[in-house]
Parts: sequence; structure tokens; C-alpha cells
Amino acid sequence: MSDSSSVQDSFISHLVELRDRVLRSLIAVAVVLGALALYPGPGAIYDLLAAPLTSALPEGTKMVAIGVVTPFMVPLKVTAMLAFVIALPFILYQAWSFIAPGLYAHERRLGIPLIISSTLLFVLGMAFCYFFVFGQVFHFIASFAPKSITPAPDIEAYLSFVMSMFMAFGIAFEVPVALVVLVKLKVVTVAKLQEWRSYFVVGAFVVAAVVTPPDVVSQLALAIPMCLLYELGILAAKLVTRPAPAETTAVNPSESAKMDEEMDEAEAQFRKLSGD
Repeated sequence: MSDSSSVQDSFISHLVELRDRVLRSLIAVAVVLGALALYPGPGAIYDLLAAPLTSALPEGTKMVAIGVVTPFMVPLKVTAMLAFVIALPFILYQAWSFIAPGLYAHERRLGIPLIISSTLLFVLGMAFCYFFVFGQVFHFIASFAPKSITPAPDIEAYLSFVMSMFMAFGIAFEVPVALVVLVKLKVVTVAKLQEWRSYFVVGAFVVAAVVTPPDVVSQLALAIPMCLLYELGILAAKLVTRPAPAETTAVNPSESAKMDEEMDEAEAQFRKLSGD
């Protein structure tokens, strides 16, 4: 009876912790959203997002809003998306803190590097899409428009397109992180990743053909970085799986214990700075 009660208490405590961490993440997004709503404001943020398309439209042409509340809701959605991206490191840290107690010490040491690298790669993918791909895609589409029509894209359709492209490039740039995690979890080995290189190249071009517009430039702009990031992931996986000195020489218990204490102290300081 006591065992079942302790299991139930443990399960409830995990649910409470999960609720608290979700609430912290939502509060962080809300705070950033409020700050962005005050400055520079949803309208200015949307104008910045729409700049690659408006620059490709004929002179004097603007985007249109078909829905009644679309001019209000679309800029607000864009601002919320930006707030989520800015708060992403904190959200990932909350997720990691929830699952970290169930991991081994050597697995917990990868937590902060994975949070930082995954955030940077996701933002880098979005930035690459915005600054390079969008300009090429929209000018390519505009060059095929018949002279008898005047393009006037709907802002809601544009937002849907932009978000799908941002997600595609952001997730694609997470390839190195995914490979490192798979290798550390011993799902695959570095040798297998090297063996599957040619299959990944084919898969990258198939994915690029599906998720990007039907032009060669944008497809190559997604497929080539994915292939390069795959090689970067293999290199990173080799580094994290390199045998430690303790595995090739005699183990020094005092040095190992000291290292564990330093890692625990660093993690406690990070939790304190994050308000955890």
C-alpha cells in the first residue's frame, strides 16, 4: 500500500513540476511579447518580415488584407512568433530541467551545450531563409508573372508561407544536434552515419523539392546546407564520443569526484541565474 502511495505521490509531483515549467515558459513568451508590442510594435515587425516580398513587387504595389480583422491579427501573430523565438533558449532550458534528473551525469553535461547549439542553429536557419532564400524566391516568382496582372499577395497567405519556410529551414539546420543526440543515445554509430551519407544526400534533395517553392535556387539553398550540416554533425559526434582519458588510463577517483562537483555547481549557478 505504501509503495503504491509513493508512486502516486511521485507521479503527482512530476505533473506539478511539468505544470510549473510550462507556466514559466508561457510567462517568458508573454513578457517578451509585451515588450515587442510596445517597441517596435506589431506593424513595424510585420513590415520588416514582408520586406523581401514587397521589394520584389512592382513599384507602387502593396499587399492586401482580405479578412476584416486580418490587419490586426496577422501582425500580432508575427510578433508572437518572434517572441517565441527570443524566449526559445529559456523554453528549452525548462524542458531540459524537467528531464535531466532522469539522466546520468555524463548525459546531463550535454544539456547546456545542446540548448545553446540548437537555438543558434534554428535561428541561423531562419536568418538564412530570410536574408538569402526569400529574395531569390520572390524575384523568381515575380519574373514569371504575366504582364497583364498586378500581383497583390494576401498578408495572411504570406504569413502561412513564411512560417512554413522558417520551420523547414530551422528544423533542417538542427541536423548536427540530432546526429549528436542519436549517437550519444547509441541509436546509431558514427560509422553508420558515414555509411548512410549518400542516402542522406538523396533524402535532402527530396525534402528540399517538397518543402520549397518550385525553383532550383531555393531547393539548392536548402539541400546543400543540409548536406554540409550532416558532415558537421558527424564531426561533432566523433568529438563527443571520443574516449575520455579515464577510459584509456587508470581512473583517478578524486579527480572524477571533483569534476562531478564542479559540474553540479555550474548547473546550480545556471539554474539560479535562470530563476529555476
